[in-house]
Amino acid sequence: EGRFRDTGLHYDRYLREVIDFLEKDPHFREKLHNTDMEDIKQGKLAKELDFVSHHVRTKLDELKRQEVNRLRTLIKLKQDANGEKGMTVDHQALLKQFEHLNNMNPHTFEVEDLDRLIKSATNDLDNFDKERHEDFKKYEMAKEHDRKEHLKTLDEDARKKEEEHFEELKKKHADHPKINHPGSQDQLKEVWEEADGLDPNDFDPKTFFKLHDTNGDGYFDEQELEALFTKELEKVYDPTHEEDDMMEMEEERLRMREHVMNEVDTNKDRLVSLDEFITATNRKEFLEPDGWETLEQNPIYTEEELREFEEHLAREEQDLNLKTNDLMKQREELERQQEQLNAQKMENK
Repeated sequence: EGRFRDTGLHYDRYLREVIDFLEKDPHFREKLHNTDMEDIKQGKLAKELDFVSHHVRTKLDELKRQEVNRLRTLIKLKQDANGEKGMTVDHQALLKQFEHLNNMNPHTFEVEDLDRLIKSATNDLDNFDKERHEDFKKYEMAKEHDRKEHLKTLDEDARKKEEEHFEELKKKHADHPKINHPGSQDQLKEVWEEADGLDPNDFDPKTFFKLHDTNGDGYFDEQELEALFTKELEKVYDPTHEEDDMMEMEEERLRMREHVMNEVDTNKDRLVSLDEFITATNRKEFLEPDGWETLEQNPIYTEEELREFEEHLAREEQDLNLKTNDLMKQREELERQQEQLNAQKMENK
């Protein structure tokens, strides 16, 4: 299995196919596993492409041609869609989609292509989590905005009832068993006991790692790590409860994963090796962790951010109303012209 799996990037499939194929080359595979992530980011690995067998190179050329065609189709569809809306196409923005390969040469896969692919992927993946947090914040602000708008439509009694209900739900949501610190011995032991059905006294980090490295490649990737937090998250979130929001559960899962990765993934390759895992289990924080603050314990956005968000919404609505008015005027004008034409036809008969 490759080192990147379902990254959520738009060129995810190309990224995985290229890396998986390169790993089939013994020389490259050895270099990949012995090169530090910082060196990989600096482009030291890309130069090794020159030593890869002819068969692998031919396959990479083919993968690149497919990817270039996919991107061209994508751009064509965007142009058509924008054309229909009467919008001009921003070619610079579209070419940015090509940053993960050199599209000046669409036929062969060269060192520069591998270099660009590695740099784009590491950069985009770092931003990917950031964007997820941003999207979540917007989601929460939209939720609060809708709630306030709904309150405005109610009379005083109904509004008071609604406010009380809201506060009650917040209390209910905050009332849950203690959450173990993600990645701590307490947290992993609970998985060992309840999910794996093993005796907590027999807890062994190496066995635990092997049990939960589900694809057996010797690393915990982000998905494998996130799966370990399900037990904790279920203490706080229940899909059948009105007070629990599953979008918040996924944000909490992401925060837990980022936290553990920061602590444990020392070479920053977005993977946890067995060595890194064992080293982490010997630290004081593993045995005596601090408490874990769940989402509701801290504000997700500031009052200022909410105000800016609502102003932005109001502006968007205004623009939409103006556009709608313009379209209505155009329609009335066309109807008037059509009526004139019809009248003329009647006269000419």
